[in-house]
Amino acid sequence: MKTIVTFGEVMGRLAPEGFLRFRQSLPGPLDLTFGGAEANVAASISLLGGKARFITALPNHAIADSCVGSLAALGVDVSGILRTKKGRLGLYFLESGANQRPSNVIYDRSYSSVSLTEASEYNWDAAFAGAGWLHTTGITPALSKTSADAVLHAVKEAKARGLKVSCDLNFRKKLWGWEAGTDSKALAGRTMREILPYVDVLIANEEDAADVLDIHASDTDVDSGKLAVEQYPAVAKEIVSQFPNISKVAITLRESISASHNNWGALLYDAATGTASYAPLRGGQYEPYQIRNIVDRVGGGDSFGSGLIFALNTPELSDDASAISFAVATSCLCHSIVGDVNFTSRAEAEALMKGSGSGRVVR
Repeated sequence: MKTIVTFGEVMGRLAPEGFLRFRQSLPGPLDLTFGGAEANVAASISLLGGKARFITALPNHAIADSCVGSLAALGVDVSGILRTKKGRLGLYFLESGANQRPSNVIYDRSYSSVSLTEASEYNWDAAFAGAGWLHTTGITPALSKTSADAVLHAVKEAKARGLKVSCDLNFRKKLWGWEAGTDSKALAGRTMREILPYVDVLIANEEDAADVLDIHASDTDVDSGKLAVEQYPAVAKEIVSQFPNISKVAITLRESISASHNNWGALLYDAATGTASYAPLRGGQYEPYQIRNIVDRVGGGDSFGSGLIFALNTPELSDDASAISFAVATSCLCHSIVGDVNFTSRAEAEALMKGSGSGRVVR
């Protein structure tokens, strides 16, 4: 496997213990860890056994040193991280939800180093040395015009070097505000439509295509937790018709029964054949994993992306049916792990993929 490069922002994550609310825990201790969509993907690919390199910009101080060290300890190549005097380490605060109370994220990432760093300041030759794949998301372009331009530059550079490019649409309404007077969805749609012509594999959740590209699945009400899963191949087909450079579209299918109970699955649409592979399957029919006691769902989509990219770059997992099964199993397990990073091994994901999901003690 050639090196998988990811480009984006990594932040400090501050969270109360367990399921405490902010008003219960503050003033008081918060747990500080590190995470961010593209960093999560790099770390998870490394933990699965792949080679990953993370590109970002971070300030020159001891907390950022700790952030870099934590990624390096997971096996991520951090040689391409730019240390700069500009900006700050972004933060986000997480209040984990339970049952009918949703989780709540508060962002504090304005003027982060990534949002202020021009594309020309990164060493792209070194970033893509020995690489075969670039992954980015719709989160980093939401931070600023500068970071949006940097992502566009990155995907162009990757394609010029012959790399495959994947992108997770990852719409975050709270972030798209860098153009005054422009609606967040309109700004996201315009910006991402400049990036998507350079993408080979597009990843989205059940509502990203609607929010960013105005492509809707009929007979679906995401807020009620009910999805017409059979309608999503049509969504993928429409995406490919608008962006014929995209060869595969992966869509996660999360049915949110409550904050603690989600049904979880996905499909992978292949543009060449016009067919969709679903996972998980039982008796040849789609039947989502029922995750009834979610420990932490933040990073669930990132773990799906990492599993898919790892599988597509692993010969014995690269066919569509295997790749989507592996990605869904990997991300299902992530819901049992605290923190952004999916501390799941390839063997564990393959065991679940093959039906070992009882949770019995391994002795």
